[in-house]
Amino acid sequence: MIGRVSLVGAGPGDPELLTFKAARAITRATVLLVDDLVSDGVLAFANAAARVIHVGKRGGCASTPQAFIDKLMLAEALKGEEVVRLKGGDPFMFGRGGEEAERLRAHGITVDVVNGITSGLAAITSLGVPFTHREHAHGVIFVTGHARADGQALHWPTLGAAAAQGLTLVIYMGVSAIDTLQAGLQQVLPAHTPAAVVQHASLPQQRQVFCRLGTLAAQIHFKAIGSPAIIIVGDVLRGMSSLSNSPGAARAA
Repeated sequence: MIGRVSLVGAGPGDPELLTFKAARAITRATVLLVDDLVSDGVLAFANAAARVIHVGKRGGCASTPQAFIDKLMLAEALKGEEVVRLKGGDPFMFGRGGEEAERLRAHGITVDVVNGITSGLAAITSLGVPFTHREHAHGVIFVTGHARADGQALHWPTLGAAAAQGLTLVIYMGVSAIDTLQAGLQQVLPAHTPAAVVQHASLPQQRQVFCRLGTLAAQIHFKAIGSPAIIIVGDVLRGMSSLSNSPGAARAA
C-alpha cells in the first residue's frame, strides 16, 4: 500500500503556536523529515517509534539538496510510510512546499498540506504591531530577500514604491543582502521611514531592533543580527506604543 505525505507547517518555533491539525499529523507520522528551524518543542509531539531525519534547510547555510529530499519523501511514501515533511513556518510561504507537492503528486502520491503560522506574522505580532492599519497601511507584501532563480537581485525600488503607497513590507531572508536592500528602498522611500528587524521570532532568544530605514543596515551589523530574521519596513510601525515600550528594543536616530 502506498503511503502519503503531509507537508506540515511547524510555525515560527514556539510549540504553543502549532495548530491542532499539525500536532496530530506529527504524532501520527512514522517518518519525519525535519528542517533546521523546527524547534525541539515541536518535535516533542513525535511518536517515540517514528524515524526522524534531519534535512537541514536554512538560508545562508549549507543545506541538504532539494533533489535528495524529494527522492527520500517519494521512497518512504512508496514503502507505505506515513511521511511528514516538517517545515518551519508555513509550507507554502517560501518553503518550496508547492514544488514538493507537485513532484509527489506527479508520482501518484497523496499530499496533504497543513498550514502553520509564518514567521513574518509571528515577528510583527510579537512587536504589538499589525500588518495593516486603517491610518497607516492598506496592505502587506511578503517577499524574500534572496535573489531570483535567474540570479538577478530583486528590484527594491519597485517594492519601495509599493511601501510608499501604504503597503507594509515583510522581508524574509533579507539580512545577508541588507546593504543592497536598504540602498534600493532608499531610492524611493525617505530615510526616516520606520523599520524593524526581528530575529528568532516567538522563541525565548528573540531579539528585535527598531530604527529608521536610513540606519537599518548599520543597526543590523552593529547588533549582529543574523538568520533567521524578519525585516519590516513601513508606516504601520509609525507611532506604535510598542516602539518605545518593548523590552530589548533599540532605536536609531
